[in-house]
Amino acid sequence: MSKLNRHVGSDFDGFLAEEGLLEETTAVAIKRVIAWQIAEAMKERGLTKKAMAERMHTSRSHLDRLLDANDTGLTLETLSRAAQALGYRVRVELDAA
Repeated sequence: MSKLNRHVGSDFDGFLAEEGLLEETTAVAIKRVIAWQIAEAMKERGLTKKAMAERMHTSRSHLDRLLDANDTGLTLETLSRAAQALGYRVRVELDAA
C-alpha cells in the first residue's frame, strides 16, 4: 500500500496552518493587494512617487516601503495617509475564520 498524503482533502489554509505559515502568508497577501491598489491609484492620477510622498508628508523611502509588496510592516496611520492622499478612505473589518 502506498503512504497516504496527509494533505489530500484539506484546504490550502488548513495546510498553511499545519505548516505554521498561515499568518505570515496572509499578511504578505494582504500587503500585496494594498501595495497594488495604491500603485494603481497613483497611476490613474498620474502621481509620481515624489509627488505622492509630498502629499503624504513623508519621505520617498517611506513610500517605497509602503509600495514594497513583501514588507508587511505597514501601520494603519501610513495606510490612512496614503488613502487620503489619493482621495480614498480606509475601511478595515474582521471576518470570522
